[in-house]
Amino acid sequence: MAYWLVKSEPFKYSWDQFVKDKKATWDGVRNYAARNFLKAMKKGEEVLFYHSNEGLEIVGIAKVAREFYQDPTTEEEAWVVVDIKPLRKLKRPVTLSQIKEDKRLSQMALVRLGRLSVQPVTEEEWEVIMELAG
Repeated sequence: MAYWLVKSEPFKYSWDQFVKDKKATWDGVRNYAARNFLKAMKKGEEVLFYHSNEGLEIVGIAKVAREFYQDPTTEEEAWVVVDIKPLRKLKRPVTLSQIKEDKRLSQMALVRLGRLSVQPVTEEEWEVIMELAG
């Protein structure tokens, strides 16, 4: 099973709103690398939910509920979405500072490819994040 991370600015779409909605269509991705990661996501895989710009922390875990399909916000066939559902909030958010300070996470895409809104997470990175989250 693969693991993933998606970013959202909390003032646009927060973890709390996601939980209230019970499901989200992850739309609006307009970067080819991020789009390719959306296409690689499989139903049931787990996803870290990261608050970007403000907060700068991983706050929860979601699950892929539906694999990629055409992004309904555009007619351009190049862009796709996935549906995700919230699983649980982390006991302790894991901050970007913590991630950057932990040598085990030095190669994490969040550190290396900071601007990418959808990215893979290795199993080892996932385990370290879960450890940091308590």
